[in-house]
Amino acid sequence: MTGTATYAMLAVPFLAFAALVAVAAGAVAARRRGAGRRRVGVVSAVAAGVVLLVMTGVFNNVIVGLGIVAYDDTLISGARVGLFPVEDLAYSIGAALLLPSCWVLLERPRRPRDERPVLSERPTQPSRRPEETP
Repeated sequence: MTGTATYAMLAVPFLAFAALVAVAAGAVAARRRGAGRRRVGVVSAVAAGVVLLVMTGVFNNVIVGLGIVAYDDTLISGARVGLFPVEDLAYSIGAALLLPSCWVLLERPRRPRDERPVLSERPTQPSRRPEETP
């Protein structure tokens, strides 16, 4: 590791926060959903995360290769994925953890099927004859 690895130290609190929110969302999801729905949600989040990481890798390599962005070698760990430092993936990993977790935490709990109103029990407006309508 060269230098003080400032980019990595900047990413650590962001990743820690995302991990804590993901753990909280996992606990909430375990209480709300059955195992089948939870598995589908996890698979969807992982697939979206993989796509996000691949797209981040391609985009970062392009912008570094074109010289649009440059990194000070004394501020990175030295490990690179292609042309960009591995620390740049921290934000994509954090987003892949944080966004689905926020979705779970902000989702309104659904009522069980047996508590939902039956169609015939819903209040209806009295029907009017055509000549009575304004």
